[in-house]
Amino acid sequence: MERVQPERVARLPLWPLMVMFGLTPLWWALGALYLLWPIFALLLAVVLLTRGRTLAPTGTVLWLILLGIIVVSFTRLDRATSYLTSGLRLGFFFAGFVVWLYVYNLVREHEPWRRVALPLCLFWLSVVGLGWLGVLMPKLWEPSLVQLLLPESISQERFVRALTTLRVTEHNPLSDNPYYRPSAPFPYTNNWGTAFAVLVPFVFAYLSSVRRGAMRVVMLASLPLALVPAFFTLNRGMFLGLGAGLAYLVVRAMLRGHFGIVLGAVGFIASIGVLNIFIPVIDLITNRTSQTKSTSDRLDLYAQTWEAVLRSPFLGYGAPATVDTTNAAEPLGTQGLVWQVMFNYGIPALIIFLSLLVLLAWRLSAATSTAGFWLSAIPVVALVLTPFYAYIDINMAVVMFAIALGLAAVDGPVNRDTTRRELGGVHLQARTPIAVGAAR
Repeated sequence: MERVQPERVARLPLWPLMVMFGLTPLWWALGALYLLWPIFALLLAVVLLTRGRTLAPTGTVLWLILLGIIVVSFTRLDRATSYLTSGLRLGFFFAGFVVWLYVYNLVREHEPWRRVALPLCLFWLSVVGLGWLGVLMPKLWEPSLVQLLLPESISQERFVRALTTLRVTEHNPLSDNPYYRPSAPFPYTNNWGTAFAVLVPFVFAYLSSVRRGAMRVVMLASLPLALVPAFFTLNRGMFLGLGAGLAYLVVRAMLRGHFGIVLGAVGFIASIGVLNIFIPVIDLITNRTSQTKSTSDRLDLYAQTWEAVLRSPFLGYGAPATVDTTNAAEPLGTQGLVWQVMFNYGIPALIIFLSLLVLLAWRLSAATSTAGFWLSAIPVVALVLTPFYAYIDINMAVVMFAIALGLAAVDGPVNRDTTRRELGGVHLQARTPIAVGAAR
């Protein structure tokens, strides 16, 4: 009887992730970061498809359904320019999905943890470094090279202009005493706050699993340094999301007897309290909100968004819409991922996306290692941020990169009783965990 040789599948390279995440300052300086992001995702998809079979983790079906609904929602668009901006948002969702698959498969192929995590480490350092640029040079503003090269009909589109302008802070030009809040490499300071809240647990996961090397030293030093630009963002949602994630982490750690994790979380919170003595962030937030109508504007926007959604609950409108409104200056379908997904793509799409985050949080709750505990807090942070911040941008891929690191380790070779079935060349795996670990 002829012996069947096992099929060899080419190993995934790390360099596409390095180009995508590791060169963030370069792409931002060119004004191309957001426009290139979906192209980078296509590159990852091509590598995945050409190398052969791909492992599909828990949540793949929900991802595919969500992407399908978003594509169908394009039938609701009524302006030619809307296809460009809506296509870009679809690209950000697609990037989140592909990065998630790519990182998951890298870890499952036993690629060393420190190597797979390196692109996200470099991205974190970019966020911290550019955040400090916003602290030191808050009024820096320049049109980017990409903005100058684009046709005016495209470059002056509100959404595109925000993505391609080089500015390191965001401020309210109508305020008599504006606060310059760090935002680079993002167009808005809320995006910076989202990245910070999501990546802090990742940094602790990295430090708890990588015990030596120059990158560990740099990451360790970056954590307290990151608090300064984080404070100057004055992001209430950032503190709320990170606080909820840390609270979830502490409760889980105490129940499992991981008191080292508890000490790490409490120490980080204590450092925030100490820094508040020098940068009174609570007073600054109170002062800022007392001088603006940000809270009432948001409530007005939420009310009008909900009324509009009820008129098109299943597919939404395909893109945010500018309306006449007494208070809110932003279009409907902004100011929070819950509202953006619901307005753009309909209530079913929102339910699917939130279900995906809940499912991933449940799956990561099986992690038992220190790094796995820290990574398990990330979907919780992402869930809490959804009513306040809309991370349909490069942060979608950041969130999914970090989640995939933990998810792949939970589904890793320490599990037993693994069965496989194949659908269209994609391996779908069902597992019964025996000894569940986390990122090694």
